[in-house]
Amino acid sequence: MPGAGKTTIGRQLARRAGLPFVDVDQEIERRTGVKIPLIFEYEGESGFRDREAAVLLELASGESAVIATGGGAVLRADNRACMRRHGTVVYLNVAPDILFERTRHDRNRPLLQVADPLGKLQALFADRDPFYREVADIIVTGGSGNAMTLVKRIERELEQRCAA
Repeated sequence: MPGAGKTTIGRQLARRAGLPFVDVDQEIERRTGVKIPLIFEYEGESGFRDREAAVLLELASGESAVIATGGGAVLRADNRACMRRHGTVVYLNVAPDILFERTRHDRNRPLLQVADPLGKLQALFADRDPFYREVADIIVTGGSGNAMTLVKRIERELEQRCAA
């Protein structure tokens, strides 16, 4: 979900694990040379999702890394299959009201540029949460505490999975 902390948490997990970190949205912007809202404007959400799927498959098929996907990547069955096949998926589950507080001034989120962004976040959450749960190996409830607390919780979960 937008504003869940995927980039912040992912970057810290990668640093602590000694792995590279890649944010799919940032990688798309780097490759295209434009911001995501401009891609949405010219190609629509479908065009953006096509780019997202291609970048995700390439990154997931490559060397080990911590990858932060865009919030809507789970909408496509192919993306979910790719995520399950190529790694351990962590779902940062954050309530829509907290997401709203984190994103309400962010103009780089095209899906939230609507009259009722909180309502949009609630709808996105309702649509996406089942897909996140379907693909997730680890579900971490976020929104309270700091990022390092979540990072340590995820590390413990990963250690337990490896020990099992």
